[in-house]
Amino acid sequence: MIDNRLEKLAHILITHSLEIKKKDLFMIIGGNTAAPLIKEVYKKALEVGAYPYAKIGVEGLAEIFYNSASQKQLKYMSPIAKFEIENIDAKLGIICPENTRNLTNVDPKKQAIYSTAQQEIHEIFLKRAAKKELRWCLTQYPTNASAQDADMSLSEYEDFIFKAAQVDKKDPVGYWEKTYGEQDKIKKLLETKKKLQIISKETNLTISVGGRKWINCYGKENFPDGEVFTGPQENSAEGYISYSFPGAYGGRLVENIRLWFEKGKVIKSKASSGEKFLKSMLDMDKGSKKIGEFAFGTNYGIKKYTKNTLFDEKIGGTIHIAVGSGYPETGSKNKSSLHWDMVCDLRKNGKVYADGELIYKNGKFLL
Repeated sequence: MIDNRLEKLAHILITHSLEIKKKDLFMIIGGNTAAPLIKEVYKKALEVGAYPYAKIGVEGLAEIFYNSASQKQLKYMSPIAKFEIENIDAKLGIICPENTRNLTNVDPKKQAIYSTAQQEIHEIFLKRAAKKELRWCLTQYPTNASAQDADMSLSEYEDFIFKAAQVDKKDPVGYWEKTYGEQDKIKKLLETKKKLQIISKETNLTISVGGRKWINCYGKENFPDGEVFTGPQENSAEGYISYSFPGAYGGRLVENIRLWFEKGKVIKSKASSGEKFLKSMLDMDKGSKKIGEFAFGTNYGIKKYTKNTLFDEKIGGTIHIAVGSGYPETGSKNKSSLHWDMVCDLRKNGKVYADGELIYKNGKFLL
């Protein structure tokens, strides 16, 4: 897949998403399958005078690591990785799996041990990002594996990604700037509210958001984008929620997730498949059972579930809730090595009340 849409995508990532500038130390992470996009981004970064460098991953190394690493190796935190996250100015991550299920049979306890060991690096990343010292973005490169998950051919999946990214527009950057203005109305509404209640099929959950900041996402940290999110008060979640789509995390797919909350924590969890993995992740650390993020998906150009959280959490008419770490810029104080986004579809018979007033019905705000 080499066409002019790749060049346009790279242009958006460099100029809009990451705002790469002269002398920026810029890290690009991706697999060899994403080489065409990595090359375009690398070239454009050089053109603006940045110092880009690429870290190319090899498919299958993570599986080898989890199957072969000792306890000491699982708990090891690389000083080089820490140095990088303390010193880079910008980071681009490119999702490009050749096999989206390659970690399905890995021991989840080993994954939890490794994630916990990397928490210091994760905290440095979050703090620098909140202070705007580190710009970052996550995007997707189309692969056969991702296309198969989405029940599409590769060419159909390419079209899906580029359409969601709006690269076919004459001025795609202008489109995302306009999106900011539209979502700003939602952000301003939500920042006047203290308590939200989400009601849908097998779902009745309340959270407190008073005093927290809502973030307008328009193609900066994720691309493509389309969401408005915050970090709820840590001890506020009460009730239960049933997630409409399978939850994807750590190379696994967990079906029919249901969570029950009391005083902000998950007190009960169920899944029709992958339940052992779900419980293992929720037991990762003190913050993994609390909500770190609550968000409304606002990209109505994305309509179909594709088993890819980058897109699925943006579906217009959905909400997503992440258990685990929150983003400090929202005011969230929840710390964890876990951040797992799970999506609930509200397009059919879904309602959200804010301080007792209906503000959202069947997937749309009642502005």
